Amino acid sequence: MHRWALVWTRPREPEALPARFDRRRVYVLPTRFGLFYLVLLLTMLLGALNYNNNPALLLGLLLGSTGLASLIAGQLQLTGLAISAIEAEPVPAGSDLLLLVYAQADDGRRRRGLQVSLDTDSSRPSLLGLEQGRGEAQLLVPTTRRGWLDLARLQVSTTHPLGLARAWAYVWPQSPLLVYPRPETDGPPLPTGAGDRAQSRLHPTGDDVHHLRNYRRGDSRRAIAWKASARRDTLLVREYEQPLGADVVLDWHGLTRMPGEERIGRLARWVDEAERDGRRYRLVLPGQPALGPAQGPIHRHDCLRALALLPHE
Repeated sequence: MHRWALVWTRPREPEALPARFDRRRVYVLPTRFGLFYLVLLLTMLLGALNYNNNPALLLGLLLGSTGLASLIAGQLQLTGLAISAIEAEPVPAGSDLLLLVYAQADDGRRRRGLQVSLDTDSSRPSLLGLEQGRGEAQLLVPTTRRGWLDLARLQVSTTHPLGLARAWAYVWPQSPLLVYPRPETDGPPLPTGAGDRAQSRLHPTGDDVHHLRNYRRGDSRRAIAWKASARRDTLLVREYEQPLGADVVLDWHGLTRMPGEERIGRLARWVDEAERDGRRYRLVLPGQPALGPAQGPIHRHDCLRALALLPHE
């Protein structure tokens, strides 16, 4: 991001969304084609004045007014537009984060050719299509380290309608994005839980009969205990006990010989492996209450978030 852009353009600091563009936040400058058009137009006007050619002079003035109208039209493409929200699913560090930028325009004016990009030299713009006054753009944001990612300013621009001028405006969301730690690529397998931590759950099918209960709608006919049901004159269903594997304990303190970042990477890989294998797991980190034991997308996010926000070495 250029320093002069921060000093002379709005906004100069992160802001809360939604952010609406007014005429003071929209900037307009000629494109290269617009500068060529201007030089050509001045040459035409000078030739018309030199030779006292009234039709050529009239044509030059007409083309000049068309250029000025394109500047105004470019500014109107952005004026009244609002960036309502942004969101992104966390990804491991080193991967590209897919950023969704939501925009809306409630004034009913038709807008075309809008593009959204990060205010960096390497950012590729993404088209912003507005249908019925609402739309979204998708940007790929590179990530390098875990934790909170502070976004650069977002630039919304257009060269519509004639390509003679480029109008643009900035928005700087103050909400940071979360980046998960980079998981270890290779290492030891997932730890096995201790034997005394093994648990079981009740399930219609399993290994050992646990008890009999009253029939509930939706129970399998195979689980009905017909003899017991006949003696009690009511339908009874066998409830089995299905053993589960022991809860996996992912303990930070059990990896004392590894540097901090390598520990984080190994624990992140073990969290993903436990989810893939359908295992319940508990994450133990220094200075924090243990997370779990549990399983599922919410628990995985909580664990990876806690790992991502650990202090950097």
